[in-house]
Amino acid sequence: MSWFRALKVTTRSGLTVERKRLEPLIALRGAAGLAIVIAVSLSLFGPAVAAGSAFGAFQAAIATFQRSWRPRPELALASGASLGISTFLGYLTGSHLVFFLPLLALWTYLAGLAWAAGPTIGIMASSNVAMMLVTITLPTTIAEAAGHAAMMAFGGLVQATLVILFPVRRWGAHRDALADALAAEADYARRLRHDPVAAFDPEPLMLARNAAALTPRQARTRPAQLHGARGLAERIRPVLASLADPAVGVPEEGPERDRVRELLAAAGAILDVAARAIRHGSPVKVPPDAIAAFRSPDTGAILSGPPQRAATRLGSLLRDVLETAGGTAPTPRDSAPDPAPQAPAGLKDRGSAPDPAAQSPQGLEKNGSADPDLGNLPPGAAGWARRPTVPRAEDVAPTPAPVAQPLRRPSIFQLLPVAVRAIRREARPGSPVLRHANRVAAVAVAGYLIGDLLPFGHGYWAPMSAVMVMRPDFSQTYSRAVARFGGTLVGVTLATAILQLAHPGTYLSAVLAVVCAALMYLLMRTGQLAAQACIAMYVVFLLGMGGQEWSQTVPERVVLTLVGGVLAMLSYALYPAWETPRLRTRLADWLAALGEYAAAVVAHYASPAGKSCPDVREALLKARDAHIAWEQAAARAKTEPVRHRGLSNAAADEAAHALHHIGRVVMLMEAHLPERGATPVPAADALADALRAATRDGAQAIRERRIPRWKPVRDALDAWDGEGVPDRVVRRGAALFLETLEELSDALDTDVPPMTRESTDQR
Repeated sequence: MSWFRALKVTTRSGLTVERKRLEPLIALRGAAGLAIVIAVSLSLFGPAVAAGSAFGAFQAAIATFQRSWRPRPELALASGASLGISTFLGYLTGSHLVFFLPLLALWTYLAGLAWAAGPTIGIMASSNVAMMLVTITLPTTIAEAAGHAAMMAFGGLVQATLVILFPVRRWGAHRDALADALAAEADYARRLRHDPVAAFDPEPLMLARNAAALTPRQARTRPAQLHGARGLAERIRPVLASLADPAVGVPEEGPERDRVRELLAAAGAILDVAARAIRHGSPVKVPPDAIAAFRSPDTGAILSGPPQRAATRLGSLLRDVLETAGGTAPTPRDSAPDPAPQAPAGLKDRGSAPDPAAQSPQGLEKNGSADPDLGNLPPGAAGWARRPTVPRAEDVAPTPAPVAQPLRRPSIFQLLPVAVRAIRREARPGSPVLRHANRVAAVAVAGYLIGDLLPFGHGYWAPMSAVMVMRPDFSQTYSRAVARFGGTLVGVTLATAILQLAHPGTYLSAVLAVVCAALMYLLMRTGQLAAQACIAMYVVFLLGMGGQEWSQTVPERVVLTLVGGVLAMLSYALYPAWETPRLRTRLADWLAALGEYAAAVVAHYASPAGKSCPDVREALLKARDAHIAWEQAAARAKTEPVRHRGLSNAAADEAAHALHHIGRVVMLMEAHLPERGATPVPAADALADALRAATRDGAQAIRERRIPRWKPVRDALDAWDGEGVPDRVVRRGAALFLETLEELSDALDTDVPPMTRESTDQR
C-alpha cells in the first residue's frame, strides 16, 4: 500500500462515526461522579482545585469503560490513585525544566512500556501522562499540589463507590463474551449445513476464555449462568465439524447428509436460545422443533459409526448447555455428576460404550451435567433430557468426575509482578512495545520543548496531544491523530461560541463541563471524532471554570494540537515498528504451534488416554494464540505503507487459508480421540514424531524464505500403509493433514523470487 493510500485509509478511519449500542445509564453514573467531585471541590477549595480534581474523576470514569474483565471499582481506584501520584511528582519538578524533562521522559517511557501488560493498562498510563501535563500548571504550592493529588484520588474513590452502589449490568461484559461464543457456534453450525468445511474464527472462544479468568472476589459472586458454558462451547465446536465433514462423517449427498443438516439446524437454534438467555439473564425457551430433531428415533437408523457417535455427543453437550443457560448447573459442592450422561432419546449409540462427552477435558471447566431431578431442567427440555428409570451399576456407585477449578486472574495487588514480567519480555530489540516507548518518550520531550518555545503559552498541549494519540501500531496512531485534530477543531469552535454568547460564570462552566463529559461517556464508543470533540469542550469549560479566559486556550489549543499530531505521525514514519516484515515469522509460529497440536492429538491414538488430555488442550491454546497473532498482524499489515519483499499479499492469504485447513483437520481428529482402554494404533506414534519434526523444520524454512518440504510425514504414512493397520479416522485425517501441508508449500511457492526451491526434493 502506498503512503497516499495508507493516509487516506487511516484518515477515513479516524473520521468515521460508527453506530454502536449506547449505554446511557453508565454514562449518567460517570457524569454524576464527576459532578459530585466538582461540587465538593468548589465548596471546600475553590475553582482552581475543582478544575484539577475533576480530571481524576473524569479519568476514573473513562477507566471503567475500558474493555477489561476486572471489577470496575478496582479500575476506578487504580486510575484515580495513579493520576494523583503522577500529578504530585510532576508538580515537584514542573517549575524547573532541567528536572521536569527527565521526569517527563521517564514517566512517558514507562507509560509506553505499560502496553506490554495490556491495552487497558497502556491507555490508563498514557492518559495519566497527558492529564499530568495539564494539571501541574494549576497548583502554586506543594501543599496545593498535594491537595490536588488527594482530590484526584478522591475522584477515583467516588466513581468506584458509585459503581458499587449503582451497578449497571455488573456481569454484562462477561455475559456478552460467553453469549458471543455460543452465538458464534450457532452461526458455525448453520454454515456447516451448506459448507461442510466452513472456517471458524476462534476469537470469540478466546475472548470467552479471557472473560472466564476471575479474581477471588469475582469467583465468589459469579452468576450460575456463567458456570461451565465456555467449556461446553469449546467441546461443541469439534463435534460440529466432525459431524459435517465428509472426510470423517457422512457423504456429501444422501439421507445421511439430510439428517446431519437437520441436526445442525437444530443445534444452531438451541445455541442461539442459550446465548440469548445468558446475555440477558432470561429464562431458556427451547424451540420445540429443535427438541424434536434430537428426539427423533430415525437418527440411530440413518447414521452409524463416527457420525452417530458425533450426533450422540452433540446432543449430550447441547443438553448441558441448556442446563447451564438456565442456571441449573450443579455447583462444585454438590457435583457428583453422572459419569455417562445420556444422549437425547433416539440418539444413543446402541451397543457402544457410554459417551464421556461431559467429562471436562482438562479440569478447567465444570461438567454441568443434568440433575436427575427433571424439575431443575430449563422449560421445555425435560422431554429431551429424560433419564432412564432403571438404575445402572455405574449409577449406583458413580465415579466422581474432577471438579473444575476456575481460571484465576491476579488481584490488583498481584498484578504488578505480572506486569513487570510482561514488560521484561518486551524489553528486547525490535519489540513493537519497546519501540513505542522510545518513540513516545522522545516525542513528549520534543513536543514540550517546541510548545515552550512557541509564543502561545500553555505549551503542554503539544506533548499532551501526541501522548494521547500515539499507539504501538501505525493505523491507530495515524487515525487517532486525524481524529484528535478534527475533534479538537469542532469542540473548540462550539465551546468558543458558547463562551462568547453566554459568558458563563464558575458554576455554569462547571455544569457545561459535566454535560460535555456525559456526552463523551455516551459517545466514546462511536468513534474517536465524537469523543475528541467532547473532550475538547470539556477541557475548555473546565479551565474556564478555573479562571482562564477562552482567548488563552482556543488558538493555542488548535495550533499545538496540530503540532502534537504531526510530531506523532512523523515519529512513526522515522522510527516505525512495521508489522509487515514480521508476517513470515508470525506464519512460521502458527505452523509450529499447529504441528505441536497435531502431534499431541495423533500421539493419543497410539496411547489412548480418554478425552481428558491436558497436553492436547495446552497445544490447542498455543495454536489459537498463534492464529490470533497472525490475524492481528495481517490486519495491521494491510494498512501499512510498506511492502514485504518476501511474501506477497496473495501468498500470505493462500498460506493462511492452508493453515486454517490444517487446524480444521486436527480438530476433526481431536473430536474422535479414542477412549481410555481402546485398541492402540502403534503407527500413530511414529506419525506424531514425524509431524512434530516436519512442522518445526517447515517453520524454520519459512523464516529463512525457503519452501517447506514434508518428506518425514510422507514416509511415516507410507510405513503406516505398509503395516496394514486400519483406522478410518486417524489415517484419513493424517492424509488430509499432508494434503494441506502440500497446499501450504504451493502457496509459498508462487512467490518467487526470493523464495528458493531445493531441486533434490521432489514434490
